[in-house]
Amino acid sequence: MTLDSGTTRAQFELDDRGFDEVPRKYRKFYRKWLGDDADELAPNEVLCPVCKVVVRSSRELFEGDRIYCMACMTRMRVVRVNGRLEGQVEY
Repeated sequence: MTLDSGTTRAQFELDDRGFDEVPRKYRKFYRKWLGDDADELAPNEVLCPVCKVVVRSSRELFEGDRIYCMACMTRMRVVRVNGRLEGQVEY
C-alpha cells in the first residue's frame, strides 16, 4: 500500500502468541504486554491504554491510523507517546 507521501507500508508475518482472550481466528493480532522494562513495540504493534494489551497488525502502523482492540472492545486512533505507538481512545 502506498501512502500519500509516496512511502510504502512494510508487511509483517504474524504468528500465534497464545493470547486466549479473543477467538482463535484473531489470536495472532494480539499479545500480552510484558512491561516497559521487558518489552519493546515493533512498527506494527500498538499498546491499548485501556486493557494494556498489544494490538498487532499485518502492516506497518503510522500515526492517525485507526485500530480496534477486540479484548476490551475499544476503538482507537494511533498516536506517538514517548517514542512508541499507543492507542488514543475514540469510543
